[in-house]
Amino acid sequence: MTDDKDSLAAERFKAPTILLSGPVDYAMYESFRRQFATAAVDTLTIIELSTLGGDPEVARMMGEDVRFQSEMAPDRRFVFLGKAAIYSAGTTFMSFFATGNRFLTRGTRLMIHERKMDKTLHVEGPLTTCIAALKATLHEIETSIAIQNEGFENLIRGSKVTMAEVLEKAPSNWYLEANEALALDLIQAVL
Repeated sequence: MTDDKDSLAAERFKAPTILLSGPVDYAMYESFRRQFATAAVDTLTIIELSTLGGDPEVARMMGEDVRFQSEMAPDRRFVFLGKAAIYSAGTTFMSFFATGNRFLTRGTRLMIHERKMDKTLHVEGPLTTCIAALKATLHEIETSIAIQNEGFENLIRGSKVTMAEVLEKAPSNWYLEANEALALDLIQAVL
């Protein structure tokens, strides 16, 4: 890689390549893709984000774009800069970056929580149809938990945080200040 992970001083973050703020949704994804396309030649791509959360699947799509490009162009370095608030889907997006490429500004808060579901299930009709509807919902929940836990594993890989700790704290929204995240080795540095 062009830049050594320890060589990114604060001044390198003066003009991030990609700026994202607001809800993680399809509008953010469109903005991300537009900016990402124009940054294609940069060897150091800094992606700055501030968000109170949003759609975890959109966060995963953006993360997969970063992962894919990282694998296609190993000489490029993609760096995450979290600013002010990185909640929910923002933390999911951050989990796609290697720990050495995760940075937060002073006072930034991370929020880690379980995925949520808001669904009403109406059971009516022939009993076999009722069972199929119940099983479909159960499979949806089980798959969502598996995806959620993959994200948790990516987030904590190489850190001092255990999966058991995440699974214990995530249901009640786990907030971490930037220096706490640094002490737990979830990020590279606080700027």
